[in-house]
Amino acid sequence: MQDLSFISNMSDEDAYLFKRCVRRLLDTTFLVKDKEEKLYQFVASESNRYDMNQYLAVIGYKVVVEEQMGVAMLQPNDDDKETVGLKRLNLYHFDQLLVLWLLFLERMGYEEAVYVTVGEIIDKCRLYDIELTPVEFKKAYATFRRFCLIDYSDDITKEDGAVRLYPSLQFCLDIGQLKQVMAEFVEQEDFEAADMADLEEAESEESDE
Repeated sequence: MQDLSFISNMSDEDAYLFKRCVRRLLDTTFLVKDKEEKLYQFVASESNRYDMNQYLAVIGYKVVVEEQMGVAMLQPNDDDKETVGLKRLNLYHFDQLLVLWLLFLERMGYEEAVYVTVGEIIDKCRLYDIELTPVEFKKAYATFRRFCLIDYSDDITKEDGAVRLYPSLQFCLDIGQLKQVMAEFVEQEDFEAADMADLEEAESEESDE
């Protein structure tokens, strides 16, 4: 069992931030610098992160910081990744996440915030044959905001509503699912291309006659 006596030796402020960071990560999986800079900076400190990992190791987790993207995240300890019954927190099975991830990559810059409109999201969803009712869309995006993947203040029922995409989107996808969705999209494109080729060939034959 890890020695957790270091907690009692913290200053009052550090103890408060320690508790807030741990609770926040357990609740939302991600801490994004652009959203909660004070908490992120606390976790980004190597000594603080070491203490947090000592504490979280008891329940099979660790904190990983991606400094270039400004994201701190909760992940399973290497020894517990394959343990049956221990749920992985930061993987989501929403096809819409593929769309948000692609939009983020198209616009990503390390110095500037990434924004898209609801209309752009809907157009991208249509491209991948992802259909959502307004109620489903609103519910899904409320979930994404809770887990620090996106943020918005505008009305997301309107196409000109703005949605901010956080870099945490890059770390919440199930890679197997991503590959499957992309493969299905490519297969559908190939199928449609073949149909178009057959149609053009048939039209050509009719014109020759």
